[in-house]
Amino acid sequence: MNIMLFHSTCGLRPAVRAAADRLRAAGHEVWTPDLFDGRTFDTVEEGMAHNEEIGKDELLRRAVLAAAPYSERGLVYAGFSLGASIAQTLALGDDKARGLLLLHGTSDLAPNASVDDLPVQLHVAEPDPFETDDWLSAWYLQMRRAGADVEVYRYAGAGHLYTDPDLPDYDAEAAEATWRVALGFLEGL
Repeated sequence: MNIMLFHSTCGLRPAVRAAADRLRAAGHEVWTPDLFDGRTFDTVEEGMAHNEEIGKDELLRRAVLAAAPYSERGLVYAGFSLGASIAQTLALGDDKARGLLLLHGTSDLAPNASVDDLPVQLHVAEPDPFETDDWLSAWYLQMRRAGADVEVYRYAGAGHLYTDPDLPDYDAEAAEATWRVALGFLEGL
């Protein structure tokens, strides 16, 4: 698979590069665009402040420019938290998208969003302060209505960015379970 992997609001941290390496070791081609021009952050709050400085429209513009040269290949869009919301937006707008792998985050859907059986897999903490139960229920129904084939995996007791070993949210067991399931998902596409 050709995978466009977007970083979280903490930036292109070593954990994102390690995830890309793991995906490459499984035989995938992976791109990890740096939407923050080299800036990284140790807390979600710092990253969110930087994200707001850049602005949502500019981040989406950067993401589209990063993905455009490869979209003809049929990308799997993937991302961590903020990157997951960006990946979701791009996947729903790309009729050649092969799949959507969301780690730690989702995004709003346009009311007229429509896909043709797009495989979607979401991995999220339970509870997650950014992905509440009510939000996830509504998101799931909207994705299904849009035509996506959705799987949701919840990890009780894990922190928001539980796959990043350098952050306090890290949960080794949940992270390994996530990668085991995600690699199976990608293998099946």
